Amino acid sequence: MLFGEVVFSQQTAKTFSWPDGKHAALSLTFDDARASQVDSGTALLDKYGIKATFFVVPSAVEERLDGWKKAVANGHEIGNHTINHPCTGNFPWSAKHALENYDLGDMHSELMECNKRIEELLGVKPEVFAYPCGQKFIGRDTTTRSYVPLVARMFIVGRGWRDEALNDPGFCDLAQVSGIEMDGKNFDEILPLIEEAKKTGQWLVFAGHEMADSGVQTTRLKMLEQLIEYVQDPANEIWIAPAGTVAKYILKQNTHSSKEK
Repeated sequence: MLFGEVVFSQQTAKTFSWPDGKHAALSLTFDDARASQVDSGTALLDKYGIKATFFVVPSAVEERLDGWKKAVANGHEIGNHTINHPCTGNFPWSAKHALENYDLGDMHSELMECNKRIEELLGVKPEVFAYPCGQKFIGRDTTTRSYVPLVARMFIVGRGWRDEALNDPGFCDLAQVSGIEMDGKNFDEILPLIEEAKKTGQWLVFAGHEMADSGVQTTRLKMLEQLIEYVQDPANEIWIAPAGTVAKYILKQNTHSSKEK
């Protein structure tokens, strides 16, 4: 870490306070409403009383509707992940819903329809969003536009994917929260990130997909259990909460700080 980064981290720690004197915040987030999330993943989370954020596609929710209703009843946060999961058309599976062929009206319709379907299915209105594939653009060439401002108007959080930075609570843009991949990782591989968040007072947002023992795009249950046990150890002073809960706290703290200046 460079000297300037050290100073900046120290300033962040001094000017922003997490609840109950915690040193950092951590959120567990999962995408797509994969069946394994409610078939096995939420059972592990519920065992430890951990609340996670699930960014869902309504058609997938319908396949395990009872499981998703139980997840909501147990306090897990449900977020918007669009109706059609549009990504770049360079992915063959996204050719029919390529971001290059979208305009802002198309994306607004996606987000509104997804909110509507989630509310119909689960009785909750999403306050948080995750960018499919972590891609934040629509259009191509000179018509390319960011849809981050649209997300900012509709949600309190817009989470990315495969990002590198932790989130500084006194500075981060909540419409572009960094999401760090935890799929395929062992606990030893993600522990340094947690330790870095503790040192710098930052918010670490992990992002995953399947929740099982092994497989492609899978957050391993063994790793997740080790992570939860570490975070829940009072000696480690980490606040673990859904993305929306942390974002609301950040907004409140920053608003309070601004009024004091």
